[in-house]
Amino acid sequence: MRRGGHEGNSERLVNRTVERYGVWLRSAVVLLCGALGLVRADGADVPGALSLLAPAALACGVRLRALRRPLPLALLWTLDAAVVTLVGLSQPVVGGEGANAMVEVAVGISVIAFQFEWATRPVAGVALAGAGGAACVLGDVLSSPGHGPDVVPLVRMLIQVGLSRAGYLIVRARARAADRSAAVRAALRREADVAAARRATEREYLATLHDTASATLLMVSQGDSRDWSWLPPRARQDLEALSAMPGFETGSVDLAALLSCVPEGEGQARVRLTTHIEGPLAIPSGPGLALFNGVREGVANVSRHAGVREAELRAWRDEANGVVVELSDAGRGFDPDSVPVRRRGISGSIVGRMRAVGGTASITSRPGAGTRVRWRWPDRGRAPQTGHAVRATGVPCPPRTPAQHTAAVRFIRGQLLYGAQLVALLICLVWQFTISLRRLVAHQDVYEPAWAQTAAFLCLVAVAVTGGAHLLRGRRIPPGVRGCCLGAVLAASAVSAYTLPPGHSTGPADWAFGVVGWHALFLLADLRVRVYAVFLGAHTGINAAAVVWHGTPTAAEAAVLGIATVGSCGLQLAIGVLMTHLLRDTAPAAGTAAAREEELRTRERIHEHLQSDHKERYRALTATTVPLLVGLGHGVLSPHDEEVRLRCGVEGARMRRLFAEGDAVSDPLLNEVRACVEVAEHQGVTVSLAVRGRPGEVPVEVRRELVDPVAVTLGRTRSTARVTVVWTPGAVRVSVVGVDCADDRTEAAADPADGRSADQGVSVVRTRRGESVWAEASWSRPVPSGVDLP
Repeated sequence: MRRGGHEGNSERLVNRTVERYGVWLRSAVVLLCGALGLVRADGADVPGALSLLAPAALACGVRLRALRRPLPLALLWTLDAAVVTLVGLSQPVVGGEGANAMVEVAVGISVIAFQFEWATRPVAGVALAGAGGAACVLGDVLSSPGHGPDVVPLVRMLIQVGLSRAGYLIVRARARAADRSAAVRAALRREADVAAARRATEREYLATLHDTASATLLMVSQGDSRDWSWLPPRARQDLEALSAMPGFETGSVDLAALLSCVPEGEGQARVRLTTHIEGPLAIPSGPGLALFNGVREGVANVSRHAGVREAELRAWRDEANGVVVELSDAGRGFDPDSVPVRRRGISGSIVGRMRAVGGTASITSRPGAGTRVRWRWPDRGRAPQTGHAVRATGVPCPPRTPAQHTAAVRFIRGQLLYGAQLVALLICLVWQFTISLRRLVAHQDVYEPAWAQTAAFLCLVAVAVTGGAHLLRGRRIPPGVRGCCLGAVLAASAVSAYTLPPGHSTGPADWAFGVVGWHALFLLADLRVRVYAVFLGAHTGINAAAVVWHGTPTAAEAAVLGIATVGSCGLQLAIGVLMTHLLRDTAPAAGTAAAREEELRTRERIHEHLQSDHKERYRALTATTVPLLVGLGHGVLSPHDEEVRLRCGVEGARMRRLFAEGDAVSDPLLNEVRACVEVAEHQGVTVSLAVRGRPGEVPVEVRRELVDPVAVTLGRTRSTARVTVVWTPGAVRVSVVGVDCADDRTEAAADPADGRSADQGVSVVRTRRGESVWAEASWSRPVPSGVDLP
């Protein structure tokens, strides 16, 4: 476990993989060598050898079973120590030629595997390596009482242990680097997803506000002597819609059932719908709700603007398994291109909703020819699945795309590959310049000729330098360079094998047999293990052919050669299998685990922010809008009261300004002022608008404070008004003069809604003279804002 931090997915899976690899490798080698030892032992020594090797084999079996059913760490360490101790002490009882080499291979690979099995507990791994080395030396002394211990195998074993530990640390460092980078990328992507979800929810919130409270309040502000019996239930429904807490939905809905519940209106505003729906139409709940809300707004538009009281509603599945809904009427029609973007019924409630859920909405109409609105949602197999959140607004939580997952896996694999190549390069250099170089120098008088062996050694050095230069510069070894290097490595293997005297193959004088495979592993780490196995087969075949060329070996000599091959090429092939497993299996598993964790964190953050945003929005409405809806819904406030209608007009103007807040325009402040002006003009007020100076950037919080006095004054004006927006290098002023402006009976109608924190740089001045009201809001801004004004 990492100290001071969380263990990432890549590191955790690397630790798990190397532990399982170490257990299987050690167990396989101990069992194989133990079986060979029993076969080669003299008949009289078999009981003694069996008494040592059988418990070692049993301990290996228990250790393998512990991979599935964990045992206490103390017991596991005891079992591992027992294995190497028993195998190391088996030399005297196994006896025979090659017994020392066989035990040395078994113990040597075991102490290497311990560094992987106990990778996260290095003290335990080093202690086991020490126990194995001590047992091997003691067994050597007991098998040859007249000779002192051979320290060369012990030194070689210590070098292997150090390389194993260093190799693990390098791979772990690359795994940690991958986890850190993945965490940074995930955080950036999570913030982007949260921002997108919040924007989508904001769009849906504004569309709902437009279809419910805004429409209701504007209708009340334009009140006449009509029948208001529909108002209380609608106000209560609007209040319920505004107070609904966004959550996360999964599953699907029957669109046919939803469309059968589209409200047709009441009284003179009722629209008789003729429906032709080919049901059932099962679709995800998000798009289903978006279609339902869009059709509901379309029916409301027919009632308000078409001049007819009949419409046709159709729904069916198209050839691509998508859903198509069509609403048509034979009313007066209009020109869709002439509708300003500030008119939210089409751009927000109809088109915007469908765009948010991946669908489309189109309006076909012309004056005198009726109107047809068509919604289409293409079913691309995006129905919500377990783990993919869907907000109550119908906008799914952004899932991780296959391309993103592939990129994450490729990045983790690249980091692990880089670490594996560094490990192979390190082993090449250390092994060649310690063990191989010592053997080459010590046996110069044995080689025939010596210069050929030296040339082969230098050739391998050149291969390591060439490949290392590409690796350390972060470049991939070109195929041509790799092919030349592999040819040079095989040539060095052949030169070394054929210039050795008979009987010296894989012996102390053979410096090349154990190091050639590491060079090939470094060059072939990014390819499949079968390619590396073919190379090792070629290398072993070259050396076997050289042995036969010098003379047919005896059975004992062949056994020694086989044991040496298992100890070197077998270990190298096992390392190659481990690298392949890390690259082919661990990297995808780490990417998948990281994706699941990232998705969970994203869902939690989205849920948290949606709740916070909803509470903030609802709090901003509680001072003015909610009291109006409550009063209208329960009959406390009457739409016949002029003061009630004026308050509704003010709130309608404020909502229209809110709708305009997110428009992508060059001058957001002027766009929001115009939204308030349009509401006043719909109330029959004649408004003149003047703009002076060159627009600049104004923060959204400041715009709210600047425009709110305009919304309040225009909402209470009965006849004419004049609005002026003035830009200067150091300030922005928005003023309004309302003629025939009603008195403020409620403080809430004149002041900004509670929950809006007034900016310290915005000052508001309001003056009344008779029936006229003058209000001005100004904001002082720093000169370095970059606005060039005349």
